[in-house]
Amino acid sequence: MSARAIRVEQVTNEASGAFHVEHAEDRAPAASVTFDDTPLARELADLSARRRRLEGVDVQFSGKTRVLTVANQKGGVGKTTTTVNLAAALASLGARVLVIDLDPQGNASTALGVPHDADTPSIYDVLIDDFPLADIIQTSPESDNLLCAPSTIHLAGAEIELVSQVAREHRLRTAVDDFLATTPERLDFVLIDCPPSLGLLTINAFAAGHELLIPIQCEYYALEGLSQLLGTVRMIQKHLNPRLHLSTIMLTMYDGRTRLAQQVAEEVRQHFPKEVLQTVIPRSVRVSEAPSFGQTVIAYDGQSAGAVAYREAAVEVLRRESNTQHEGDA
Repeated sequence: MSARAIRVEQVTNEASGAFHVEHAEDRAPAASVTFDDTPLARELADLSARRRRLEGVDVQFSGKTRVLTVANQKGGVGKTTTTVNLAAALASLGARVLVIDLDPQGNASTALGVPHDADTPSIYDVLIDDFPLADIIQTSPESDNLLCAPSTIHLAGAEIELVSQVAREHRLRTAVDDFLATTPERLDFVLIDCPPSLGLLTINAFAAGHELLIPIQCEYYALEGLSQLLGTVRMIQKHLNPRLHLSTIMLTMYDGRTRLAQQVAEEVRQHFPKEVLQTVIPRSVRVSEAPSFGQTVIAYDGQSAGAVAYREAAVEVLRRESNTQHEGDA
């Protein structure tokens, strides 16, 4: 027998007791291992390409102020997260943005790094005591283009106190209109972060806004309250604010690995083909971590998947500007 290497394997056939002789050179060579075509590699390559596109993006501002109310009566769908990160992304593109924190929890104020303890002048003083909005606005340490009208714990009682106020549904609108008419520096955007309810605070936000932005979590329960919200919006349009219109729906907490998230996205796009942004916001650890450092994800980790998604959403919102304003003027 030649000296070539052979491998003897016993066949697992107890009845025959036979042996199988296999020559080493007869075996197929092992396939080389590569990671270039794995799901993770494709995801990283896609993220890198999206970052490069954002570096060369060109946006323009019309000179008009867009007032967007960010609302959804369901909690946990990403209203505050969307408000602060979209605002920061717009500011990074050169827009001058004011965030009005109308949620008594004050999470938007926390994420933007502005003080909002009980002694801080806040949106409560504007609604209840007729403070000028300019007297409570603070600049976020994140950017000179990013302003915030903070919320404090006092706002928790504002729902009850507003009941006896004159023109209770229009108090925020009056304050915002007065501020925009008198401020020496033009604002490109005002984003109003609403509480997870359809009470008087949210109604004030609807009355003050020009556009409605609805974040929708890509899960089944997120769709259940949408019809109720849109019914409330129709009432607001009829009785309080005819200029308010649904301009933007943003899909948040998207997990493309699950069939449910894909189904929810498809259903929302089917019913609202013009309003839903092409950009979806993925579930992201960086997005969740950022507020604990008093930052938006744009400042905390601007190259992360969540930050890239919000920057893409900001570009998309800006590029819809002319159509949105035309519809609002109609």
